[in-house]
Amino acid sequence: MTGKVEYYFKHNDGTHIQGIGLGTFASTEGDCERAVLNAIDVGYRHIDTAYFYGNEAEVGAAVRKKIDEGVIKREDIFITTKLWCNFHEPERVEYACRKTLKNIGLDYVDLYLIHWPFSYKYRGDNELIPKDANGEVELVDIDYLDTWGAMEKLVDLGLTKSIGVSNFNEEQLTRLLANCKIKPIHNQIEVHPALDQKKLIALCKKNGILVTAFSPLGRHNAELRTPTFMYDGKVQAIADKYNKSIAQVLIRYVIELGTIPLPKSSNPKRIEENFNVFDFKLDAEDHAILDSYHNGERVAHARQAIKSKYYPFNVYSACF
Repeated sequence: MTGKVEYYFKHNDGTHIQGIGLGTFASTEGDCERAVLNAIDVGYRHIDTAYFYGNEAEVGAAVRKKIDEGVIKREDIFITTKLWCNFHEPERVEYACRKTLKNIGLDYVDLYLIHWPFSYKYRGDNELIPKDANGEVELVDIDYLDTWGAMEKLVDLGLTKSIGVSNFNEEQLTRLLANCKIKPIHNQIEVHPALDQKKLIALCKKNGILVTAFSPLGRHNAELRTPTFMYDGKVQAIADKYNKSIAQVLIRYVIELGTIPLPKSSNPKRIEENFNVFDFKLDAEDHAILDSYHNGERVAHARQAIKSKYYPFNVYSACF
């Protein structure tokens, strides 16, 4: 088994997705386009972006370039993007999706996610986190079930092949499953040793929903030497055992939790390194060590939306 092995999962709607993807959050100003070009050359066939990231156009430019070069065909690449929180009114969903397709420069995306279950007041396409005169984020009460109904229509229109959610907790996902015509194929959530999400992953698996894992390495801060697991000698020892980097061990751990990781990098060497995680397997002792870092600590809190009744992290089980 080599690091170049391409392995795929089948969704509940029959589509397929590669078992690792390139994350692109906070990658702009040309970095994103270069990263996607490099990733495709390495072997990535799964790219994750979002309207909120401001880099859909860069993702699209890179994909189209590789199609024009004959490196890939459109059907070879799986592109995920997301509906932002200010477009949750059902009448705005199709508009938002079409705007995204214009940004990307393609006729369809493979997967369109509701980025968060809560909603912001619409103050224009580019006012992504609207605030009132007091500096408070302007939340609106839009039921994500209503948004989902509009998402289902996008599949019928051929604007996206599949639909799913992101950052939904167990209660929200269960409620959605009980009230949908088209079942979500994905729940994209934060997963790493400090937040292993085992309970939520199990619920998704039980219902035939794949989990994509963002921030599989946590949020790296070299000055503060955080997260702890990135700097612990015990994790370094695991990496040494397999002649791998700590990052590769962490990505492999997230894979073995039953998720599809989305490591983000714009560094060509790291992009390739992150992809080469299919030629080793962690043992029970490794898992016990990595499991020990679980404390429910998140990278993405979205605390600006904590007053929304749809804020997903007020539920204890959503963390543990």
